[in-house]
Amino acid sequence: MSTFGESHGAALGGVIDGCTPGIEMPYEAIAAQLARRRPGQSAISTQRNEGDSAEWLSGIFEGKTTGAPIAFIVRNTNQQSADYEALKNVYRPSHADFTYEQKYGIRDYRGSGRASARETVARVVAGTLAEAILKREGIEMCAWVSAVAQHELPFANQQFTRSDVDANVVRCPDAELAVKMMAEIEQARAEGDSLGGIITCRIDGVPAGLGEPVFDKLHADLGKAMLSINAVKGFSIGSGFEASRMKGSQHNDSFVQKEGKIATATNHSGGIQGGISNGEPIWFRVAFKPVASIAHVQETVNQRGEATELSVQGRHDPCVVPRAVPIVESMTALVLLDHLMRQRAIK
Repeated sequence: MSTFGESHGAALGGVIDGCTPGIEMPYEAIAAQLARRRPGQSAISTQRNEGDSAEWLSGIFEGKTTGAPIAFIVRNTNQQSADYEALKNVYRPSHADFTYEQKYGIRDYRGSGRASARETVARVVAGTLAEAILKREGIEMCAWVSAVAQHELPFANQQFTRSDVDANVVRCPDAELAVKMMAEIEQARAEGDSLGGIITCRIDGVPAGLGEPVFDKLHADLGKAMLSINAVKGFSIGSGFEASRMKGSQHNDSFVQKEGKIATATNHSGGIQGGISNGEPIWFRVAFKPVASIAHVQETVNQRGEATELSVQGRHDPCVVPRAVPIVESMTALVLLDHLMRQRAIK
């Protein structure tokens, strides 16, 4: 998939290549995932309010994929570019303003242009189509908010449904913890500040054998996909960094017989060993930084290097993780489908 468009342009969109012909288009699923990602969906998200519906331009006939490139757009309908006029000559702390200008010699300061998380709308469209194909193979995934600030739901082989996750606006399947997370987010918004968090994703039904040694290991590609999402600062598979504090005798996943199949007694590996899926559930965590756009007065410099102060105005998420859940799922689906197709090509 390739994507195009900017936050304050006419539209964003994408082109999907290599999709199997004859796939029934999952229009309802795409609309549902876009609704989970869209701005303005709750009191703890940005108040930029856009319906985000996909318009299909090519590659579909009578509701099915044709095998030709699939092109689509999602129009921008609620931009307020004037909010960014005061920022055109200064560099916002922890934004891509300075680096984009150094790379290209020019930048679109309206809502961060191409660097805006609005670009992820195209990923959700393509990823949901990929997910529909994976479901036909018995592969399903679910992501949820597992941490906001100091409130965390540790992974203990949980298996949740999207109904569990969407039972509250924070998208944490633990109702009691979600209330605490909500209070933290609301307080940060009231203070003109922001919070980070963690999303955990579990994938079931992945057959053993997906992954390409040495440089295209399955968890390496998942990590690259997650780290390409705006505001992501960390990725860990299975036990992750906790493994560094364990002994081999504690961390090793012993092989056993389960229901007539070879399986592992534990799953510290997160379903991947040697970069290849082992048939166990795959699980990983994705860490998001606090949103960089905050109302606090911050020190910075302008394009001439002169010291100045700024306070970022406009509409911004105080915590991005609730809206990022479908983005994580979509990028997961794109990676898994690519590896499934590659595996079938060699057999």
